[in-house]
Amino acid sequence: MSNLRGTLESISLTDVAQLLHANRKTGMLQVSSGKVSGVLYFSCGEVIHAETLAAQGESAAFEILEWVSGHFEFLTTHVQIPASIRRTVPDLLMDSARLQDSRKRFHTIFPRMTAVPWPTIPAPQLMEGLKLFTEERRILPFFDGYRDFQDVMAASGQHDVAVLQAAAILKDAGRLEVLEPDAHMTVAPLKTSLFKKGDHLELPKAMEGWWTVLGPYRQGIRNLRLIWPKGPAVERVEFVATVPDNQVAIPRELMQAWGLAEGSHIKVRPAP
Repeated sequence: MSNLRGTLESISLTDVAQLLHANRKTGMLQVSSGKVSGVLYFSCGEVIHAETLAAQGESAAFEILEWVSGHFEFLTTHVQIPASIRRTVPDLLMDSARLQDSRKRFHTIFPRMTAVPWPTIPAPQLMEGLKLFTEERRILPFFDGYRDFQDVMAASGQHDVAVLQAAAILKDAGRLEVLEPDAHMTVAPLKTSLFKKGDHLELPKAMEGWWTVLGPYRQGIRNLRLIWPKGPAVERVEFVATVPDNQVAIPRELMQAWGLAEGSHIKVRPAP
């Protein structure tokens, strides 16, 4: 049974959650915002679980509570789902507000999540004299000069605020550089012959010079990460003077396997 519905432009999810909490409601709060959707599960007025396409539990709850446009509908129904959230609604809303404030602040420091964080000193000395929580210490090994912030989130299982908090601590201490090594390239088929196998990718020689002045790539680049809507992929790369600027040469077999047509546009950057 649906007994509460509306738009997020007319009432915030914080107000809706407080209303359901005050009236000790049990059921599902279904929320949609653009192309994303999620559910908050209530039991006797408390949020006990949340789900989105990308997350579950508290992470999903925080994601949903940030949405400011869209629609919601509360369905009064018996909820039979394991509890993944064990805190009161006021606590959940307070942490949600804190995360939103932190996210805004960190995104002014690190405006692009496709940037690559790179610590400028080795791991043993990296954390000396810094006040780091256990969560932040677990994130730091993923700052390897190859993963961008989104990759670090996926590899560490941490949300963006936690990852950016760890990066901000290092940056404030002068121990972190933020790189933007991504290059936008046009796909071309790799020219092969009897004496030239199609077992690698090729990039212009100038690209090697551009990348190897950056800290993590000074020892040379052997592999390339390709990023496109159906990617990514990692393959061996060679830098060749005869490849035109802004072009990446890919074996035809790989182009077919990846669904890339000649002239397609992709992003590339060094890979370990």
